[in-house]
Amino acid sequence: MSASFPALRLRRLRRTETLRDLVRETRISTDDLIHPLFIDEGLDEPRAIPTMPGLVRLPERQLAEHIRTLARDGLKAVMLFGISHHKDAAGSDTWNPDGLVARMVRTARQAAPEMIVIPDLCFCEYTDHGHCGVVENGEVANDATLTNLGKQAVVAAQAGADIVAPSGMMDGQVQAIRASLDAAGFCNVAIMAYASKFTSALYGPFRAAADCGLKGNRAGYQLDPLNRRGALLEARLDEAEGADILMVKPGLPYLDVLAGIRETSLLPLATYQVGGEYAMIKFAAQAGAIDERQTVLETLGAFKRAGADLIVSYFAHDVARWLASPGA
Repeated sequence: MSASFPALRLRRLRRTETLRDLVRETRISTDDLIHPLFIDEGLDEPRAIPTMPGLVRLPERQLAEHIRTLARDGLKAVMLFGISHHKDAAGSDTWNPDGLVARMVRTARQAAPEMIVIPDLCFCEYTDHGHCGVVENGEVANDATLTNLGKQAVVAAQAGADIVAPSGMMDGQVQAIRASLDAAGFCNVAIMAYASKFTSALYGPFRAAADCGLKGNRAGYQLDPLNRRGALLEARLDEAEGADILMVKPGLPYLDVLAGIRETSLLPLATYQVGGEYAMIKFAAQAGAIDERQTVLETLGAFKRAGADLIVSYFAHDVARWLASPGA
């Protein structure tokens, strides 16, 4: 043997599956996962989402049983998106104590009291124009929308939300929501801020699923996909305003942003594996181009390596079952 041969053989710890498990740096568990759900108040039966194979719009009357199933399978958190049939210009159903947001939260809370319930706070699914707030003179009015977000957050908290997740990218939304929650006595309800949410082409499947398409775009309030520094600044401002958790959305195209926030913030960090990311994996797997399970776990590992503590993913239920039966 050559005297120059390295003493350290890195393959020593790759020889068996047990050794590889022993030294694995990054691990995925159900503690990391948040499952998003689409709840349609107008359906009698689940409706398949063509752009997101394997997922459905869930009838409101089936939400409780579905939540119980997720809990039995080991999931600990859900994010709720309502598909409203009571839309108006302001999205006022979101702050109605008997509206869809409040009903979804109450149902999930009662079905599995141990489940962490996180309603998405926005207006795009509840407005007749599809924008994420009040429209004035052809554009979304930031401060008028903040007032409504505060009302929406309080109604969600009254219904039993553990965390609220504002996703509209309004300036000052975290501060406004925190002030409203505290004034109403909900100082322990946490805020998961969509701190760095980009104007992404990967939202297409979600918009079809949630019935929130619109004429035009949301570039006036969501982040430019080519702006990293702007994304880091958004996260810094949300932290200063009182966010409890910061989120980057989408996931894979923005791992650099995720890592950049992780370097500067000590808050829990989340990322959202969005509909386009889900669809690309699903359709590629259906075509036989990739292995779905391996690809999903690889992408979730990428999020964790980049610094995410929590992952919102449409694959969450599948992953929970895979982890429960690793050899299946």
